[in-house]
Amino acid sequence: MIAYLETKSPAQVNELQTQLEREYELLSGNRMALDLSRGKPAAEQLSLSEGLEQMIDGDYRAADGSDVRNYGNLQGLPEARELGAELLDVPAETVLAGGNSSLSLMHLAVSTAMQPGLWGDTRQWSSAKPIKVLTPVPGYDRHFALCEALGIQMVNIDMTDSGPNMSQARALVEADDCIKGIWCVPKYSNPTGCIYSQETVDEIAQLSNIAAADDFVVLWDNAYAWHDFEFPPTRLTPIYPLAQHHGTENHVVQFASTSKITFAGAGVGFISSGAKVLQTLAQQLSFRTIGPDKVNQLRHARFLKGRLMEHMQAHATLLKPKFDLVLRTLKEELGQWSIASWTEPQGGYFVSLDLQPNLASEVIDMAKQVGLTLTPAGATFPMGKDPKNCNVRIAPTFATLDDLGMAMQVLTLCVKLATVRQFTLTINRKNQG
Repeated sequence: MIAYLETKSPAQVNELQTQLEREYELLSGNRMALDLSRGKPAAEQLSLSEGLEQMIDGDYRAADGSDVRNYGNLQGLPEARELGAELLDVPAETVLAGGNSSLSLMHLAVSTAMQPGLWGDTRQWSSAKPIKVLTPVPGYDRHFALCEALGIQMVNIDMTDSGPNMSQARALVEADDCIKGIWCVPKYSNPTGCIYSQETVDEIAQLSNIAAADDFVVLWDNAYAWHDFEFPPTRLTPIYPLAQHHGTENHVVQFASTSKITFAGAGVGFISSGAKVLQTLAQQLSFRTIGPDKVNQLRHARFLKGRLMEHMQAHATLLKPKFDLVLRTLKEELGQWSIASWTEPQGGYFVSLDLQPNLASEVIDMAKQVGLTLTPAGATFPMGKDPKNCNVRIAPTFATLDDLGMAMQVLTLCVKLATVRQFTLTINRKNQG
């Protein structure tokens, strides 16, 4: 991947390094405050949902006649469950609508799987020592943090362009009954942006049938399913009908939310599974709450009914230029160098950038010194340990186009300078050897 530098003479490489060092020093003298570290919606995106505030207008009656200001309806309003069904491409009766966080529903599902178990019988993860789950990498840091907090070991498998490496997944789950699940972000995966292929979805739906553990669970976090840049969008093969076909619907638990669709801090989270699991989760919820925020559920159901696609097209109008800028800058600044590779997602919230081995932490530190904050090195791997120290997650959504342009110039400069430094050091060591 460093063919460009290998075509240069030692003098040319030294001249190039001197030039890049000078450009970096200029940045150091004009410190900025830029942030590409988290996938947050920009203010303009949040403004698309200002109409939420007018959806109640004194009418607190849900479609079933209930007063949403009062207690009850633990599984959520019928119209909110229908919204979750649309987001997840599942029947409404399989959906539980909760509060503003799908992450809290993930914690509910995993902690319930550990104890007392998801199926109303004697099966529970806590009987295994140690408890393990498969984690496709690079992947989503919040999944890793949840496992770490609950004492669950993570077993990495490779992420491919069509989803997790299923050969690795099958071999691992067949051989080890301590492996109890797999994390999946099936559309616009965080951070690579890949969409799982139909074949991969079908194989994942069958995993619990071949797993050595009889309490194996697919944790299907469909956080970005509606965040397309092109319309009509590429459709993800729904896993629920495949799970029904294979008899595994009670071993697939799906999650979604409106957090990046409407208000990030005031959305609605959803969880979906087979009837046994949904009953168990509702029972566990009954110990924690007498009912969700149904006022918020009602306003979301009214606001998005019949116009979800239109609303997401408005998001795409704001987001696509940012991703186009990121990809254009990577190509223009790094393309001819052949020193890095990156994903080109059709939607979602991230671009995944792979550098030469052992450079990610250095590049991220260099960027921070001149005012650009990036996701910490290793964040896309469990325990923050990227074995190659090469992956950088770029989150373009929150920045303005002007700030994003400056940030990408800083990032690509740091990549080039760090790579040249590494190349020079390697050549010097060879010559000394």
